[in-house]
Amino acid sequence: MFALVVRVRFPRMLLVVAVVLMAFASAAAAVPGNGRGNGRNDTTTTTTSTTISATSTTTSTPPPTSTYFSTLPVGAALPTDAVCASLVRAAPEVRANNLPFNNTVGVGGNSVYPKVSGNFTGSTDEILQWVACKWGLDEDIVRAQIVRESYWDQRAVGDDGESFGLGQVRAPYHPSAFVNDNAKVSSAYNVDYTYAVWRDCFEGRMTWLNTVERGLEYAAGDVWGCLGVWFSGRWYTQAAIDYMNLVRSDLDNRVWETQNFLSYG
Repeated sequence: MFALVVRVRFPRMLLVVAVVLMAFASAAAAVPGNGRGNGRNDTTTTTTSTTISATSTTTSTPPPTSTYFSTLPVGAALPTDAVCASLVRAAPEVRANNLPFNNTVGVGGNSVYPKVSGNFTGSTDEILQWVACKWGLDEDIVRAQIVRESYWDQRAVGDDGESFGLGQVRAPYHPSAFVNDNAKVSSAYNVDYTYAVWRDCFEGRMTWLNTVERGLEYAAGDVWGCLGVWFSGRWYTQAAIDYMNLVRSDLDNRVWETQNFLSYG
């Protein structure tokens, strides 16, 4: 089956139009200023709503499980691919169309973020657990952001054909992710790269954010601010804040557990 999912973004709204044929109708660091969104060409305002806290590090109460992946602080030693793979909890597949992508590992690493490998296979939720563990971000925040980005559909294509996969990695700004088509063909690689960028921001390495328009001064250790950068390429501009609030809403509502989400596609 061939599928194309086109995402069109508007402030505080995400429209997903899925067109499924043949069966049914249904590096930010390498390019300073360019994030998941429009980068240096971003024309968003710098209104600074205070809905999102600049110091927030987690927003959900972990469910009672033996291994819940929480946010690791700035400077923490991050676990290896293998350690995280051994800690992932079994989870059923809720996106059958992801299977070929979920069973494909990355090839050739990444020139900008050498730790990116995409070296994991499993269900979509298991892959999200793996990257949450690997990059030290609360696993439910990962689940919520990938709801907002792609509704957990690796086939998703957005931003006028520039963004791909679970994390909607944007090709013009992150070319290293598309060597060997990795971000397109491997679910694990796609989100491995996505959260490598998040961790780079979280560690305070994106100092260029203080040289462009911004709503606050960029600093390390801000979970939500770095989520906003992935979307807007800017620090606490209104577009970034709106995106953070949308992800926060998906997190608070645990959208990935709802019937509408589970019955999609």
